[in-house]
Amino acid sequence: MHRTPQGRPADDDGSSTTPPRITDVFRRVPVVPVALGACLVLALTACGGGVEGTPGGSGVRDPYFPKAGNGGYDVTHYALTLDYTPDSRRLTGRAVVTARATQPLSALNLDLDGMEVRSVTVDGTAARWNRTGQELTVRPADDLGEGTTFRVTVRYEGTPVTVTDPDGSEEGWLPTADGVLALGEPVGSMAWFPGNHHPSDKAAYDLAVTVPRGLAAVSNGEPAGERTEGGRTTYIWRTAEPVPSHAATLVIGRYEIRRGRTPDGLPVHSAVHPGQADASRAVLARLPEVMAWARDTFGPYPFSSTGAIVAPADAAEYALETQNRPVFPGAPDLPLLVHELAHQWYGNSVTPKSWRDMWLNEGFATYAEWLWEEEHGGDSAERTFDALYADEDVFAFPPAKPPTAADVSGRPVYDRGAMVLHRIRQTVGDAAFRRLLRGWAAEHRHGNAHTGEFTDYVERQAPEHDLSGVWEDWLYGDGRPDLP
Repeated sequence: MHRTPQGRPADDDGSSTTPPRITDVFRRVPVVPVALGACLVLALTACGGGVEGTPGGSGVRDPYFPKAGNGGYDVTHYALTLDYTPDSRRLTGRAVVTARATQPLSALNLDLDGMEVRSVTVDGTAARWNRTGQELTVRPADDLGEGTTFRVTVRYEGTPVTVTDPDGSEEGWLPTADGVLALGEPVGSMAWFPGNHHPSDKAAYDLAVTVPRGLAAVSNGEPAGERTEGGRTTYIWRTAEPVPSHAATLVIGRYEIRRGRTPDGLPVHSAVHPGQADASRAVLARLPEVMAWARDTFGPYPFSSTGAIVAPADAAEYALETQNRPVFPGAPDLPLLVHELAHQWYGNSVTPKSWRDMWLNEGFATYAEWLWEEEHGGDSAERTFDALYADEDVFAFPPAKPPTAADVSGRPVYDRGAMVLHRIRQTVGDAAFRRLLRGWAAEHRHGNAHTGEFTDYVERQAPEHDLSGVWEDWLYGDGRPDLP
C-alpha cells in the first residue's frame, strides 16, 4: 500500500465517519408475541434456563482498531450477491457468511458500518439482531456448539458509506464518475458487506455483482460467469485462496478488461479505466517480467491469477495491494507495481495477526523495491539505506511500535521497516538473506504471523549470528540507531 495522508480528523476509534445507529431491541422475522418480545429485550440472553453458550466478542482487541473483527468464530467463506446502480448510488446485498464456532455461542457479532439490515437468518432460521454503531449483533434461535459450522445470511440495502481513517485517508465505498471503487484497508470492507473484518480471519469468496449493462464489475480471484438480461449484467468472481477482508475489492465502471497469461501460464486479468489506458500500457506490459522476478526472489506465487486494476486518478489517494490484482488510482510507475505485487507474498499470503505488525507488510514490499532497483541498474540497497539513514523522519518511531492508529501507515513502517531487513541482510549475508525471504513466505503461506514469530524464525535460520541489536535498536528502539 502507498498512502497519501490528507490530515483530516477521524472518530476516536478511527473506524467511521457515520454516527451510531442504535436499535434497542433485537429484531426478528416473524414478529414475536409481546410477552416473549419483552423477554427478548434483554440483550444477549434468553428466557428461562438452558442457555449454554456465551456471546462472541465484539472486537478482537486489536491495539489500534479495537472494534475491528469479532470473537467466537472463524469465517471460512463469504458468498456476496450485490446489485448496484451508480446513478442512485444504491446497493442491495445478500451476504451468506459461513463460519465455524470456536466456542459455544449464544450470540455473535458482524462488522457492518452503515446500510439498512432487512433480515438475518442463521442456518435458514430467522434470528434476532440489533445494531450499535458498526456492530451487527446476531442471536440465533438456538445456541451454536463449539466446532459447529453455521451460515449467517444478512439481507441489506442502502447507500454505502465512505470511511475516514485516523491518518485522514478514505476507504470503504468510493463513488466514481461512472461507478465505484471499494477498498478495505484497514476496516473499509465493512462499508459494503457484513463480516469479521480483521486480518486475523481470512476466508474464500464468491461474488455475484449485478450492474447496468455496459458497465464492468471486477473483483478478486477468477471470473466464473457472466450473464445479461433486462438491461443489467451480472458478473461472478470466485476466490478459492483465503483473503483478508481488507484485501477484498470491487470496482464498477466502464473498464477495459484485459486477459492473458504469463510465459509460464499464470492467468492475467486486468481492468483499466479508458482514461488510463494509454498511460498504463507500457508499465502493465512489464507485469509478467515483474512476476517472474518476484517468484525467483520470494518463492512460488501463492495465488491462481495475477493482474491489476487501474482506476481513474481521482478514485482514491493511494494504491492498495488487493489480492490477485492490486488497485492503482491512475497509471502506476514501475517501482509501485513492484511494491504492490510483492504484497501478494507479504501481506496477502503472509498476513499480519494485528495491525501492529503492519511493517511485515510494508517493510517487505518497500525492500522489494530496493532489490528490484539493485538488480535492474538502479541504486544498490546499501546506497538506499545510507540515504535514508540521514532522514530524521524515518526514525520518528520504531516500525514495530507505531504510537497510534494514525501512524500504522507512517514512513517508519515502510522505510525503517525496510532498513530492518537490510540490517538482517548485512548480518547474515546475501545467500542466507535470500533463503530467509523465501522461507518466511513459505512457512506462513496463506496464514497469519506476528513480529515475534518473524524474529524467532530469523534466529532459528541463522543461529550463528547475534541479531539482538537489530531487534533492540532498529525494530523496537527509539531514535536513530548507531551504524555498526
